[in-house]
Order: sequence, then structure tokens, then C-alpha cells
Amino acid sequence: MTGVDCIAALKALGELSRLRIVRLLLKDRLGVNAISERLGVSQYNVSKHLRILKEAGLVEMEKKGQQRLYAVVPSLKSQLAASRNVLDLGCCAFRFDKLPK
Repeated sequence: MTGVDCIAALKALGELSRLRIVRLLLKDRLGVNAISERLGVSQYNVSKHLRILKEAGLVEMEKKGQQRLYAVVPSLKSQLAASRNVLDLGCCAFRFDKLPK
């Protein structure tokens, strides 16, 4: 990741709810309602968190009819798979297998 990407990712991942959302999206494509129900967070807050994660380039959105499904971007997913759930940003690393629930 470049310095700008690193800073955006750090800002996006610096909040526990966003880390929890990323962990969910690593397993499955989900809509706002499903994420809200699974995490016990309002749909409004989930939407705000998803916008921040999307702007940081960590998640992507796919329209499927009326629904919008979110998922972790393929490059991040493959990096995590290759490095045993460690996201190396250059300046620091996030271990997605050691994050609080």
C-alpha cells in the first residue's frame, strides 16, 4: 500500500465496529441489514462505517436488484489469505485472527 492508502486504511480500521464489519465481510457478501443484525449496530451507523471502509479502498459494493451487497476487496482478501490473516500496511500490521470480537 502507498502512504496515502496506509493512512486511509489506518483511519478506517481505527474503530472497533469497522474492524468487526471487515471480519464479517471476509466470510460473506452482506447487505446493511444483515450486518446491522449480526453486530447489533443501527443500520445508519453500519452505512456510515461502510462508506468509510469503501473510501479507504477496503470494501466494495455490488448492486443486486434493490439490494447493495458489500465485500472485502479481492486484493485485500488474497493478501490476508496469503499472510495468515495479517494485513501488513508497511508501517504496522493488523492480525485479523487476534482482534477482539
